[in-house]
Amino acid sequence: MRAARADAASRIAARRAAERRGRAAERWCRWHLRLRGWRILAAGWRCPAGQIDIIARRGRMVAVIEVKSRRDPADAALALGPRQRRRIARAAEAFLLTRPDLAILILRFDVMLAGPWRLPRHIAGAWRSDD
Repeated sequence: MRAARADAASRIAARRAAERRGRAAERWCRWHLRLRGWRILAAGWRCPAGQIDIIARRGRMVAVIEVKSRRDPADAALALGPRQRRRIARAAEAFLLTRPDLAILILRFDVMLAGPWRLPRHIAGAWRSDD
C-alpha cells in the first residue's frame, strides 16, 4: 500500500514538472515570436473542442502554434499526432468564431520545437487543417 502511494506521488510530481517545463517552453516561444515581429493574440486558449498553445499574427497571417518541448528535437517533432492536429484545428475554428475580424486573414498551423539550452525552432505550415 505504501509503495503504491509513493509510486502515485512520484507520477504526480513528474507530471507537474513536465507541465512547468511546458509552460516555460511556451513563454520562451512567445518571446521568440515577438522578437521576430509576431503579435501574440492568445496563449493557452481553451474551448470544449481543444486547446491552442499560441495564436499569433504577423501581417495578414494568423498562426496557430503548437509548442512541443523535449530534450531531443526529433522526439518533439514526432509528438504531434493526427488526432491532436484535428483537435487543434477544431479549436482554431472555435477561436475564429470569437474573432470574426481575423476570418479574412490567412490561417496557418505551425509547430515550435523547444528544448533545453536551444533557441526554439519554428516550423511554419507544419500541417493543414484538411490533413
